[in-house]
Amino acid sequence: MNVKNTVVEKQEEAFSFLKDKLLLQYILRIIIDIILKMKDSLNIATAGATGYVGLELIKILSRHDKAKIIYLCANKSVGKKIYNFDKKIVKKGLPKISRIKKIDWNRINILFTALPNGEAQKIAKILPQHVRLIDLSGDFRLKDPNLYKKWYGINHNCKRLINKSIYAITEFSRKHLSKYSIISCPGCYPTSVQIPLIPLIQKKMINVKNIIIDSKSGYSGAGQNVKNKFKFTNIYDSVSAYGVGSHKHMAEIDQELSRISKKKVKVFFTPHLIPMFRGILSTIYLETCNNNSAIKIHNFLKNYHRQNFFVKIAKFNAPIGTGEVMNTNYCNISVCRNRKDNKIIIISVIDNLIKGASGQAVQNMNVAFKYKETMGLI
Repeated sequence: MNVKNTVVEKQEEAFSFLKDKLLLQYILRIIIDIILKMKDSLNIATAGATGYVGLELIKILSRHDKAKIIYLCANKSVGKKIYNFDKKIVKKGLPKISRIKKIDWNRINILFTALPNGEAQKIAKILPQHVRLIDLSGDFRLKDPNLYKKWYGINHNCKRLINKSIYAITEFSRKHLSKYSIISCPGCYPTSVQIPLIPLIQKKMINVKNIIIDSKSGYSGAGQNVKNKFKFTNIYDSVSAYGVGSHKHMAEIDQELSRISKKKVKVFFTPHLIPMFRGILSTIYLETCNNNSAIKIHNFLKNYHRQNFFVKIAKFNAPIGTGEVMNTNYCNISVCRNRKDNKIIIISVIDNLIKGASGQAVQNMNVAFKYKETMGLI
């Protein structure tokens, strides 16, 4: 008997056993990870899936570890695949487009609604208690149904649920999100405005009677029907003011700033469409009080938002633009001096389709369900 050969054979058997065992352990770990993800994952339906915001929402949810898309709903294109509407959606196995009435609510934890104003409130009436509604329209933003009718031109038909909803910019609502069955996501312009202004109003650093906001947005903010909304405007080659003194977002800006300041606030706000697809730049002109200089306000905001991952304060007096936040959930803010000592300029930029809509909606979902706030967003 060749002892040397026998030893080699035994070594090879041992290595083979260890190799098989390691492979089995590796496979087992993968299976356990999948089971754990499935165990606490959220089953999701989206309504308004084929709009600009709906498509962005699908892209974010597709890369979210805890999100499982069960239904994609729209009034048109029923039976079609979502990939036909945006080639950037790469996840396989997504459901075909169906109507909302086909949803089996027993299979769903969350419904995202990215629908025209007036539609989410109809759906809210029929939702079972276990389904949380995250709405991206204006239906639950205003707490006074009379104001809703004034600004939106239609009656609110679900008044009893208004008080069960929370108006939620994540950075200011974290502690309360889990308590509400309806999460109302703010408009894109109000998001860009309130993230820099709310801390300053809380600290009484600015005069709330003199807030001037000049906002510019890419035309995606007007939705896919933009050509019909602006028939007499060449939106692709010109800058156009619209909704002057009457834009719906004024109502929620006034509401929230009044709530924070405990005074009635009415801002000056003019939005503009500019010839690019996405992005918002808001230039905010402010009068300071209590001897607060531009640099003091810059330092204060930098410190205040230090723990807010998606808010970045630029260097003092720095020019910033929408290119810095395109396709992200970030809000970038620059505080700039003015030639008058008691006046400052704040520039705030966001991606209107993400931080101003779908990204903020998922950020709210993450916090409400105690997931990592950045999940699916970076």
